[in-house]
Amino acid sequence: MKGTVKWFNDAKGYGFILDESGKQYFVHWKSISQQVGNERRFLVDGEAVEFDITATDKGDQAINVVRLNP
Repeated sequence: MKGTVKWFNDAKGYGFILDESGKQYFVHWKSISQQVGNERRFLVDGEAVEFDITATDKGDQAINVVRLNP
């Protein structure tokens, strides 16, 4: 599924992604697929991403997040 990063807090390592219909999904830095070297994975507010969804006890969460234009 495609979406846009609503916001991401680099210091805390989490944020939210909006899908194309506007539904919001929690995202943790460990769910971001691309990493450069040993740098911590991050997302930029407003950037386009592709992701899968998994159900958790706290609601749906974005996983396998790929930055489309890193």
